[in-house]
Amino acid sequence: MAGLAVRESVTLAGRAERARAARRFVGEVLGPGHPCGDVAVLLVSEVFGNSVRHSSSGAAGETVTVAVIAGGGIVRVEVTDRAGPGTPELRPAGGDAEGGRGLQLVAGLAARWGWRRRGGRTVTWFELRA
Repeated sequence: MAGLAVRESVTLAGRAERARAARRFVGEVLGPGHPCGDVAVLLVSEVFGNSVRHSSSGAAGETVTVAVIAGGGIVRVEVTDRAGPGTPELRPAGGDAEGGRGLQLVAGLAARWGWRRRGGRTVTWFELRA
């Protein structure tokens, strides 16, 4: 992404209630009225929640890092956690299921998304186009 305008990150405790701080961080970095702001805030909440639930970052004292990279009409959000036993992947959710739709939202609303392992950590990312 050439010509980046913004690159900021924050590291938060790996607790479900810190998802609010992750949403606020993304919204503040992008600023009010950003064309991707609402969707970025929604999707970071889903990915952050998955990190806390499905990785070792949900253990006491662990953390999750959220990074926002924006410029050239693209917003990329990366959520880095202490890797768990599984990998982020789309799974079908039954009609009555109370969960399991987070990555379906990401896949449906993001221009691209994916994940990679890096040194015992998993980075789950998504990109939005303005």
